[in-house]
Amino acid sequence: MIILGIDPGYAIIGYGIIDTEKKDMVIDYGAITTPKEDSLPIRLEAIDASLKFLFDKYKPEVVAIEELFYFKNQKTIIQVAQARGVIVLACQKYCGNIYEYTPLQIKQALTGQGRAEKAQVQYMVKAILGLNTIPKPDDAADALAVAICHSQTSPSLNQNKV
Repeated sequence: MIILGIDPGYAIIGYGIIDTEKKDMVIDYGAITTPKEDSLPIRLEAIDASLKFLFDKYKPEVVAIEELFYFKNQKTIIQVAQARGVIVLACQKYCGNIYEYTPLQIKQALTGQGRAEKAQVQYMVKAILGLNTIPKPDDAADALAVAICHSQTSPSLNQNKV
């Protein structure tokens, strides 16, 4: 199964694509970036176009996306929420098989503890996928962590379908 993991944002959206049926599970990872000088509607359009490209190129069967967590900056949370809405809509249009995971669930799946530090999660992404280095940027490593979390979740027990 090909899984697209997404770490949502509006300036940087991490993505990670894994194939659970192959020994070398990593297909691709990286980040979609939007220039800060562009208006929000232009940035949202760029996110949609970039996701369409990923869906057309890799044809993931499932999308796993990190749920939003509390931000101290209210302006930032609104923009991230708007971008996340575009991301979820694109995932529905191009795949339709979407699952959400909280940061706690992702950390638990990768490290065995829900309060793990970011460095521990990144190390486990590297170890589980057999990579030589921790994926960069951090958003890509986070997206791969979401994809791994989904791959390790039993379909019969999964309550996270959107």
